[in-house]
Amino acid sequence: MEEEKLTGSEEISAAACTVEASAAEANGLSEVNRAAAWEGCSVLLDINDGDRLVFSRLSPSASIKIGNKKCSLRPLVGCPFGSLFTVETGPGGPHLSRSAPSSAGNCVEEISKDEGQSVDEIRDNRSLIDNNTAQSLSSEDIEAMRSEGATGDEIVKALIANSSTFEKKTAFSQEKYKLKKQKKYAPKVLLRRPSMRSICETYFKKHPQRTGFMRVDTLSMLLSMANVGPYSDALVLDKLGGLVVGSVAERVGGTGYICSTYFGTVPYQIDIVRMFNFSNDVCARILQAPFNDLSPLQNTPSECAMSDPSDVGPGSPETAQPDPNELMPDSDSLLDSRNNGDDTLTGQKPVKPGRKAPPEIVKSWKDNGFTSLIVAAPEMDVENLIMDLLPLLAYSAPFAIYHQYLQPLATCMHKLQASKMAIGMQISEPWLREYQVLPSRTHPHMQMNAFGGYILSGIRISNTGGVIEDKAA
Repeated sequence: MEEEKLTGSEEISAAACTVEASAAEANGLSEVNRAAAWEGCSVLLDINDGDRLVFSRLSPSASIKIGNKKCSLRPLVGCPFGSLFTVETGPGGPHLSRSAPSSAGNCVEEISKDEGQSVDEIRDNRSLIDNNTAQSLSSEDIEAMRSEGATGDEIVKALIANSSTFEKKTAFSQEKYKLKKQKKYAPKVLLRRPSMRSICETYFKKHPQRTGFMRVDTLSMLLSMANVGPYSDALVLDKLGGLVVGSVAERVGGTGYICSTYFGTVPYQIDIVRMFNFSNDVCARILQAPFNDLSPLQNTPSECAMSDPSDVGPGSPETAQPDPNELMPDSDSLLDSRNNGDDTLTGQKPVKPGRKAPPEIVKSWKDNGFTSLIVAAPEMDVENLIMDLLPLLAYSAPFAIYHQYLQPLATCMHKLQASKMAIGMQISEPWLREYQVLPSRTHPHMQMNAFGGYILSGIRISNTGGVIEDKAA
């Protein structure tokens, strides 16, 4: 009977996702369709509330390994972002089953209401000894329950019922015990939408060197100081794999243009942009153009700015792509442009982000200048780099430069002050403190990252008057 109930719940979950996908398909609007996962889109899988973060592309063969169980990602297609899944075992083997969010966060309040505050005050863990004798349920009994079709939640309840010390623990210790067993026997998978924040946080947690150790608060401050918004024409030098270009495109929202410039003949990698699941309209606004095409004088860039001939850094192919063993659960790479979700949504041919800028748009940029400038190239010499890129900005336009270290930005700031090319310059150090917010246990995290890099910001001005005064003197 238990197997029949499990099969029925699996069919109901699959039917619910199918109905949602059919309704979104019948609507025909990309904005509505993008509220749910579709085949070919990139997703972020949050396993056990942040214990493990995995990027994946939904395809018929996509799968994920959780513990020693390998589950197909097909049940995720058609489900809205934010859906919660549990790993269950059925007749066909392990699979992901959609479930409602649990009320585990309120268990402390429920225990306090049921047992009273006075009972919890006399409890403590002083008399508890960890000698592996408190649990009467053996591993053979757990395997027997699994073979009979017991769910993970049922196994957790059985472990609690057979624990001789569970009732002696405090309410907080009981909650920790439940969460520990739930992560082992009933893991949860949260379907998250890849966004500027989620992508930056994931890379900072897994591989911070690939994105120049940029923290999410630093990235948001970088966009704010550069005044990136709708209808902006932003000039971006991104050697962090495309994280900054994708974030600017998300902020602009398909109304302005993003020019990813580069020095030399080979464009810098912006493969992370494809994780954002941008529509064709947004992808068409992400363009690439070499510096020589943007420069009004068609001059050769500074020699120091070109002191990166191998282009081996955070934005290079060797480091920009996610590690298949760490970020990808299957062989379908996120950086493969053949499976873009736009053709599934609208029936149109997908537009690849980062195409070469048309001559008429380049001419408009030369005539009017860019409205914002963002530089995120820790491996390059920013001092000479900004002297080449700043003249491409319109007058009174803001700029923001990110670097891991303070000294390169201090030198760059001194050079800009001496050349009288910018005003309002300041070097900012982002600061972030994360808090744990739980009932009766709100406090800063015990382990935090104390370094977020530095940002040099300012406003470009015309220095023609200063040059004339110097010559007259």
